[in-house]
Amino acid sequence: MTDDSGSTPRTDPTDTTKVALLVIDMINTYDHEDAELLVPSVEQVVPVLAKLIERARAADVPVIYANDNFGRWRSHHGELVENALSRPRADLVEPIRPDDESLFVVKARHSAFYETPLSYLLWRLGVGHVVVTGQVTEQCVLYSALDAHIRHLDVTVPRDAVASIHPRLASAALEMMELNMGASIMDAADVDFGG
Repeated sequence: MTDDSGSTPRTDPTDTTKVALLVIDMINTYDHEDAELLVPSVEQVVPVLAKLIERARAADVPVIYANDNFGRWRSHHGELVENALSRPRADLVEPIRPDDESLFVVKARHSAFYETPLSYLLWRLGVGHVVVTGQVTEQCVLYSALDAHIRHLDVTVPRDAVASIHPRLASAALEMMELNMGASIMDAADVDFGG
C-alpha cells in the first residue's frame, strides 16, 4: 500500500531489514560549555563518520540528522548548518554536512525521538533498524538509543562513530546499550548497510 508520497510504510513490526543512519548533534558550533572536553573526541570521530555517511549514501540508506536547535526556535536546518560552518571549528562539520538527499529533524532535548517527528519518519520510510552515531555517547546517543529500543527498532552503535565528553561514562553507556537494550556495538567499518 502506498500513499500520495509514493512511499510504502512498514507494517510488520518484526521487519528490521531496512536501515537508516542517524547522525545526532554533529552540526555544532563547538562554542558551548564542555566543548573543550568534547572536541578531541569529535576530531577522531569525524573522519570515521564521514566514511560511514558516504557508505550509507552509496547504499541508498536514509541519512537522518537529528540536531539541537541551540535555542534558535526560528531557525531551520539550513541556518543551523550555515551557522556551524561559519565558526572556527567548521572543519568538524564540513566533512559530515547534510547533502540534498539528507533528512533533518530538529530536537530540543537529549533524545532524537522526544517531541520530534522521528518515529513517524522512520515508520514512513519502513525503517526497522537504526545505526546511531554522533554526540555525545553518554547523553544524547544513549537516550536516543533507548528511545529507539522501546519503539522496537533494532539498534547498532558504531563505537568509533560516537564522540564523548567523559570517556569512562561513554564506555559505561556503550555497555548499557549493549546489555540493557540489545544494541549491537561494533566498529563503523563492520556496519552492514546491505548494499
